[in-house]
This record gives sequence, C-alpha cells and structure tokens, in this order.
Amino acid sequence: MSVYRDEIFGPVLCVVRVDSYEDALQLVNDNPFGNGTAIFTRDGGAARRFQYDVQVGMVGINVPIPVPVAYYSFGGWKASLFGDQHMYGPEGVKFFTRGKVVTSRWPDPSTSTIDLGFPQNR
Repeated sequence: MSVYRDEIFGPVLCVVRVDSYEDALQLVNDNPFGNGTAIFTRDGGAARRFQYDVQVGMVGINVPIPVPVAYYSFGGWKASLFGDQHMYGPEGVKFFTRGKVVTSRWPDPSTSTIDLGFPQNR
C-alpha cells in the first residue's frame, strides 16, 4: 500500500508481514524515510540487536509510539530529517553526529497485569 511508501503522520497502523528478522530489518532500512519504528518482543537480545541495526531516528521497544519527551531530539533520518538539524533538543549541539532515541518497556510478566496489546492468533 502507498501508506508504507509515503511518510504520513496520523493515527494509522500499517502491518507488513515478513519471514525473518533480517527481512523485517531490511524492509525498514530500505525505506527512504527514517522517522520512527517499533518492535514488540519478549526477547531482549532481539530488541537490543534491533535498536542498533535499524536506521531510524526514534525506536520503540514494546512502546507503540516512540515519540520522546522534549529534551530528546525529534525527527528521523534519511528523507525524514527536517533541514540540517533535528527540530529541537541536543541535536543542535551535536551537528556532526547521528542521534538515536530508544524508548523501551520491560514489565515482569509474572507480576504485571498491564496488557501490552500483543496481537493474538486465534
């Protein structure tokens, strides 16, 4: 769908199925935009690998919308970048660096009653 090929901002969920972690990573990294993405997993190794391998400006780990608070940079990489620097935050100082914000949430499944909203196959 064009919703995956275009950069839109709004309450839209786009689900694209792939066969492997490598295919998923390539799908995100090959996109010309790099604003943000999220991964939902119980595998800490996969989450850590994803946060380092993915080429976007904002990463959510078990967080559906990885928009950070004001003192972090906001914006992405590639065609998602606005001008020479991110809109605000420490990126104004770190002109020649490439920042990445990672927001993660790891509730203990034995004590947490919070539903993360993981899709269920029936």
